[in-house]
Amino acid sequence: MEAATIDAARAWLRTPKRNLAGGAWLEGGRLVESVNPASGAPLGAVCEADGAVVDRAVAAARSAFEDPRWARMPRRERAALLRRIGEVARRHRAELATLISLENGKLYREAYDDDMPDTADVFDYYAGWTDKYYGETCPVDGDFLNYTLRLPVGVCGLIVPWNFPLLLAAWKIAPALALGNAVVVKPAPPTPYSLTRFLELVQAEVDPPAGLINLVHGGAAVGEALTRHAGVDKISFTGSTATGRRILHGAADSNLKRVTLELGGKSPNLVFDDVADFDAALERSFQLAFSQKGEKCSEPTRFLLQRGIYEAFAAGLVERAERVRCGDPFDPSSEQGPQCTREQRDKILSYIDLGRREGARLLAGGGPDTGGDNARGFFVRPTVFGPVDNRSRLAQEEIFGPVLALVPFDSEEEAVALANDTVYGLAAGLWTRDVARAHRVAARLDAGMVFVNRYGCYDFASPFGGLRQSGWGKEMGVHSLDAYSKLKSVWIAH
Repeated sequence: MEAATIDAARAWLRTPKRNLAGGAWLEGGRLVESVNPASGAPLGAVCEADGAVVDRAVAAARSAFEDPRWARMPRRERAALLRRIGEVARRHRAELATLISLENGKLYREAYDDDMPDTADVFDYYAGWTDKYYGETCPVDGDFLNYTLRLPVGVCGLIVPWNFPLLLAAWKIAPALALGNAVVVKPAPPTPYSLTRFLELVQAEVDPPAGLINLVHGGAAVGEALTRHAGVDKISFTGSTATGRRILHGAADSNLKRVTLELGGKSPNLVFDDVADFDAALERSFQLAFSQKGEKCSEPTRFLLQRGIYEAFAAGLVERAERVRCGDPFDPSSEQGPQCTREQRDKILSYIDLGRREGARLLAGGGPDTGGDNARGFFVRPTVFGPVDNRSRLAQEEIFGPVLALVPFDSEEEAVALANDTVYGLAAGLWTRDVARAHRVAARLDAGMVFVNRYGCYDFASPFGGLRQSGWGKEMGVHSLDAYSKLKSVWIAH
């Protein structure tokens, strides 16, 4: 990480960032400031959108969507445009990763090595789908030819969370454009900068059709305006379950627009006594629970440990948690950055206090990390509680931070029951050398993704998304394309 890159990013941040509509960066709007989570110091400001700006962005998206230059663009040209957008992410990888770390607090190497490659590659992946997702002929009775058409939905409102502020925007933008839609994107208020800079670069270096990609800044009121806007045909939202419910109400009360939701989780990680490689399971499980400072919806936050390995596994987790070094995201020796916002840090600390009050035994961590310069930032020590009552709030509610609950179990039947005893159903993991058990338990776990003997496997070709209160619909793969298209049946009489 070169200091010059950080200095350049800070210089860019000195100017308030504007909304984008119809290819133009709009002047005006109430300034909303955000802070650097590592220091608590002011970081930058954006011009908050109002109703008129949202209307303008939606109208620009509608105009672009209906413009024959986009609507009739050959699919190979559309694919080439997506690939050029991906190349922007590659060329500016260090700059964009720097902005992600400054606004979110995640380690620079997490942003550079994890977020940025996928941000670029997802555009290549969906470029490949532009000419491969199409209708079919149907074997109907009578003197008819019946076929289906896959058509773009129209204007898509994309609401992006703060934990992966650029990557998850790309997850939504790429499939939407691949199928011929136009988009209005809203970043989260704490983390608007990496996406704004990316779209600045896309406008300058790719020059997409005006209005194809629009950007509006703001919080809940702007999200509500997008959700309830009659000119928006689809909403894709990633965030909390509570906000997801409000989005559903807004979509229903307006024009019954399509909605996909990627929401919360309280994912279980089941480790059986017959785990094939104890040390590998321990190391991988710890990494997935505490990487990205625990601000991941699919992370394993409940470790269900069979009695025979409970004490040894817990001891290994505690030993690793106690030696984690919290610090500056740009310091190569740092192993965990600060939480994204002061509010998120305070929420996490309140759950740690709740765990104590509920009677769970604190094994590691349990408070903020205030050593040296960390006292100015939003750092929380990796925290482990165990044993924890699976019905406690600590084990049932999404904390979204570096807090882990250990729950012992005796039998396979009990493990499955404990794992499924939650309102969520995003992900689950299990570790066993028994192939029959692996298939049996994977089928019974009520989760959208199940990882066997390696928690956290992701690929663009595989659907990402949960069940129950973890959301509706899927991201990634062919499975995401249905939500960005509409199916039409055509009957022709002979």
